[in-house]
Amino acid sequence: MSGVIGIGNALTDIMTKLHNDEILSKLEYPKGSMQLVDKTASQKVLEVIKDMPQTIASGGSAANTIHGLAKLGIITAFIGKVGVDKFGTFFSTDLKNSGISPILLNSETESGCAIAMVTPDSERTFATFLGAAVELTANDIKEEYFSGYKYFHIEGYLLQNHELMIKAASEAKKAGLLVSLDLASFNVVEANRDFLHDFVKKYVDIVFANEEEAKAYTGKNPQESVHLIAEECMIAVVKLGKEGSLVKNNGNVYTISSIKANSIDTTGAGDLYAAGFLYGLINNLSFEKCGKIGSLLSGKVIETIGAKMSEEVWNEVKTQVKIIEVE
Repeated sequence: MSGVIGIGNALTDIMTKLHNDEILSKLEYPKGSMQLVDKTASQKVLEVIKDMPQTIASGGSAANTIHGLAKLGIITAFIGKVGVDKFGTFFSTDLKNSGISPILLNSETESGCAIAMVTPDSERTFATFLGAAVELTANDIKEEYFSGYKYFHIEGYLLQNHELMIKAASEAKKAGLLVSLDLASFNVVEANRDFLHDFVKKYVDIVFANEEEAKAYTGKNPQESVHLIAEECMIAVVKLGKEGSLVKNNGNVYTISSIKANSIDTTGAGDLYAAGFLYGLINNLSFEKCGKIGSLLSGKVIETIGAKMSEEVWNEVKTQVKIIEVE
């Protein structure tokens, strides 16, 4: 039992490079936030950005993490819901091509998409139409999904459905899996803080948070946050961007450095950090090495547009991972 199964919003990412911040102001979207939008608002955003450079890739926070783990050779699966349409087919095909076992339920609703608007400072702002993804419910979760895996990874964007999160986490725990949670976005954390604290204490072993999410969760700075989060779970990870990350387990705090990177788009940075960190845990590496591999993956992904790296970059990453493992 060494694999990872993830659950999250099955979304197709539409990555868009903005020339400046003006469009965000026009749309009234706070820079760096994730805004949930309906189909009409999604179409409005697509109309506004239609003449800007775009790429399409399968996405969603947990799916990005699972993709990273699959690329590193870990046995993986992903639970989500898609529509019977081109984006649903695209998402399913992408999972299979990456060696991920798809547990994809179908809906009559259109598949979800996340429009990621990337400003020149590499910050990304999401307008997310959840579509079919949001229709994943507690009733869709089956106990057999979790058989044969060691870790269960949940994205915080699922917080719009507390019942789903509780059912999925409780089934994973019953099957003996360790549960990791990525807090996902500061505004989502703020809206669900009380539920989150209860959920983490009851079900979660590993929490991943960036500075803003940690502050939304604890009200404190990163250094204080890592201690407070670690009181509620086994392993607390607070990511500090170019300043690296802090990890706390069993009373010990580990300070991890970032790698030097030419940041052009931060999409997927946290997701790939989680992939690297979980890879280290699966391979029984020290927390320093888990963090180093997390930093390596997150540093490499921000040098590309979107959360998917080329095979050439992955080959380079895998070579560097092996070096870290034997250091």
